[in-house]
Amino acid sequence: MLDWWYSVGPWLKANPDLTLPLLLSLAIAGWDLKTKRIPNVLTFGGALAGLGFQWGYHGLPGLWDGLAGLGLGFTLLLVPYWLGGMGAGDVKASAALGAWLGLRRAFALFIYMGIGGGVIILVVWLWQGRLLAGLRQLWHFLLNWSLCRPFDAKPPSPSSLKNTTIPYGAAMALGMAFLCWRRF
Repeated sequence: MLDWWYSVGPWLKANPDLTLPLLLSLAIAGWDLKTKRIPNVLTFGGALAGLGFQWGYHGLPGLWDGLAGLGLGFTLLLVPYWLGGMGAGDVKASAALGAWLGLRRAFALFIYMGIGGGVIILVVWLWQGRLLAGLRQLWHFLLNWSLCRPFDAKPPSPSSLKNTTIPYGAAMALGMAFLCWRRF
């Protein structure tokens, strides 16, 4: 039972470049779950600390990689923010994690965050008893989008009037955990 715990110490020692961003993502997730917002002290402080780590650990090439990861993390979530799918704290948190991870790992984190967010929304729908209605609505949207037709504008059913929101910090932490597990 405790065998996995004894492997954590050597993993932490062998992966210092993933340990601190994992802890940052857990702090972001905890704050987001508790208050539905992500404070600037975590995002801006995390980004500055990530750039400092990159510069101290990898030198000037690491700093450039951290800046590229920060820019990519910010840019990838900018469109969902503009469309109203997430808050500004989520965008800044993604940028902060990108500063820690660099360009390549920031893109991998973006993919894993999407998978984690999808899993979380399915669990929330299941918990609310709306899984089949949500999957049906998603299927209709994808089918209409792929056939280039306008989305069917039927009035929503009373059960779907509840807006399902998820704190995306939890998806970031889940994605970061998967990134650490995969050691990309």
